[in-house]
Amino acid sequence: MSLTPLLAPFATNQDLDPARLRQAFGVFPSGVVAVAAEVDGELVGLAASSFTSVSLDPPLVSFSIANGSKTWPDLRRARHLGVTILAEHHGAVCRQLAGPVASRFDGVDVTVTEAGAVTLADGLASFDCTIYNEVVAGDHTIVLLRLHAVEHVDPTLEPGDAAVPGPLVFHRSGFSALV
Repeated sequence: MSLTPLLAPFATNQDLDPARLRQAFGVFPSGVVAVAAEVDGELVGLAASSFTSVSLDPPLVSFSIANGSKTWPDLRRARHLGVTILAEHHGAVCRQLAGPVASRFDGVDVTVTEAGAVTLADGLASFDCTIYNEVVAGDHTIVLLRLHAVEHVDPTLEPGDAAVPGPLVFHRSGFSALV
């Protein structure tokens, strides 16, 4: 029995074109989060699809942000940041968070903590964080966040239970839900 390779062999001296890389990176699905805070009395936030857990001790998570982001310089000035793991029904909100700055929070149900962390309603989990470290990595910066508080969907509910929505998933440049 012979196996047909799914991928062509690596070529030498490849042109690692950004468009081709984006397509290749896009085959790997990722969850989506909202990162938000109140800064100078205004709600500031963005959507990120590069969120991951990092450490239990100390409790750390991370996300990556483009070095050219116009939002991050303001957001990083916040005392605390809120991170919300978005649920499958948050697709429109996610697009809104990636849209024009002035209308990112129009009609969005949020909670603002005393320390200024902003979280969205009906997320799968929400975290109150502070910036632990930033690491420049090419055209992005990896932001490490230290967790101070967490809220999440009732852990006694079973996955697949109708009361537990699935995560919003970014895959092939679009949003979908797990099935």
